[in-house]
Amino acid sequence: MRKSEKDIERILRSHGSTLYRSAFLLLGNPHDVQDILQEVLLRYLEKSPSFQSTEHEKAWLLRVTTNCCTDFLRFRKRHACIDLESLKECLSGPEQEEQLEELYSLPAKYKTVLMLHYFEGYSVSEMSQILKISNSAVKKRLQRGREALKIALTDGKSSALITAHAKDPLAKLTNIKKESYNL
Repeated sequence: MRKSEKDIERILRSHGSTLYRSAFLLLGNPHDVQDILQEVLLRYLEKSPSFQSTEHEKAWLLRVTTNCCTDFLRFRKRHACIDLESLKECLSGPEQEEQLEELYSLPAKYKTVLMLHYFEGYSVSEMSQILKISNSAVKKRLQRGREALKIALTDGKSSALITAHAKDPLAKLTNIKKESYNL
């Protein structure tokens, strides 16, 4: 039997506060609770389960809410997210701010893998799935991003890197690679 908006409204009236309280006790953040409850209601619509009684329905909804909260907490623990603006505030000195600015100045394909790997904690295989590229491409982008960042940081001229092509760390990296291969 297909569920409709009327079923959702009925569930929210009869079990909404119970589901919200149980999710809030597990998560402690009202925004995350809203996301979880939305996921629970989507699963209810997708699965369209039939219940023997209202207590059976309530038990199913609580079980799904608990499972969604557990999955969310597991994901958040595994992929700890760091707000980059708050990161700037807690940096100890101007040299660390300069390093962060250098990271921001890198091309998107290198900046993305570096941030996913070092700030978000993703593995190479996870990044390859997220970015829809091969593992070797992720590894190469990490390598080139690190090298470009290293070159940019050894120059010490963060604003000049963005404006002057001659001081572009990727151009220098390309020239260094060509010189090492005698091209």
